[in-house]
Amino acid sequence: MTQSHPRISKAVIPAAGLGTRFLPATKATPKEMLPVVDKPAIQYVVEEAVSAGLDDVLMITGRNKRPLEDHFDRNYELESALQKKGDASRLAKVQESSDLATMHYVRQGDPKGLGHAVLCAAPHVGHEPFAVLLGDDLIDPRDPLLARMVEVQEQHGGSVVALMEVAPEQIHLYGCAAVEATADDDVVKVTGLVEKPEAADAPSNYAIIGRYVLDPHIFGILRKTEPGRGGEIQLTDALQQLATDEKIGGPVHGVVFKGRRYDTGDRGDYLRAIVRLACEREDLGPDFRAWLRSYVAEEM
Repeated sequence: MTQSHPRISKAVIPAAGLGTRFLPATKATPKEMLPVVDKPAIQYVVEEAVSAGLDDVLMITGRNKRPLEDHFDRNYELESALQKKGDASRLAKVQESSDLATMHYVRQGDPKGLGHAVLCAAPHVGHEPFAVLLGDDLIDPRDPLLARMVEVQEQHGGSVVALMEVAPEQIHLYGCAAVEATADDDVVKVTGLVEKPEAADAPSNYAIIGRYVLDPHIFGILRKTEPGRGGEIQLTDALQQLATDEKIGGPVHGVVFKGRRYDTGDRGDYLRAIVRLACEREDLGPDFRAWLRSYVAEEM
């Protein structure tokens, strides 16, 4: 019989990075606030958490990240101006971000890596399982990855990571998982993890992408985890301990994702994400696709 585990209600979004790959745009603007069509990237991530039933959101921020808090707060002056103009459509869009979830914020202080950022969430999360969503990965809402991960965690306990098959020559860009099959086609048991291995050393082609559902025992491990690759405290190293010793905090499973994912942490993929999402919009798509066809034809 499948065991039932506590319902997850909290999501943690690390957002303290400097965004150096997007300089000079991110010199004064957080990378999470860069627009993807007409919404900042971070709003897509919060919407994904909420759609999976996680409406208690903690954002791990750093210096120069105040615009993130402002975006999810009320802007009474702007709302009043739009109301006086009778612009109900734009007023609804402005209010949407402030009504999405119960938002909390904590500063990371020292940028010591993803593992340290997750550890900053310990006082807020307490002894509950929780989700971690990285802002660089946008998951198409038609492919509900996080909801499936929550379901797997509630069935099996422990922790769950999102996995995606990548080409061998790309595996060095990701954390990589050694896996065993389970009774579910889209679920594997994770037996080991390694951060950014060379192709020859990778245990599989399963790359960890930016969605996690974590057992709270991860905090105790992170407190003792020494800096790893890049001199940072790696979340992958802590998960490796959970995967090899289930007595600490349960097993580690992986959900194999085959849906639509947009990597906005890379400049090329960021532009491709904008084009794809704009093409699919009912209000923008028809005209934009027609222009795009004409542009490509002319350039070819």
